[in-house]
Amino acid sequence: MTSIGPELLAESLSLLVYTVVAGVLTVGGVLVEHASLQHYGAGEAMIALWLAALGGVMLYAGAYGLGYQKVLSEFV
Repeated sequence: MTSIGPELLAESLSLLVYTVVAGVLTVGGVLVEHASLQHYGAGEAMIALWLAALGGVMLYAGAYGLGYQKVLSEFV
């Protein structure tokens, strides 16, 4: 008798973790980019550039790195 329950549970759990982490990184990246625009508007260009770079890395990691390569590749 074969049981695929634990294997399916492990795959589903890892996919859920990747999805949550990708969502957190993407939303965090959008918020950091917004903070970057706020600092730029206040005249703090160096902090704005630093936050823009950090937000870009977070968006790349969340949307492309985890979201597209890990999560969506499971469905295609």
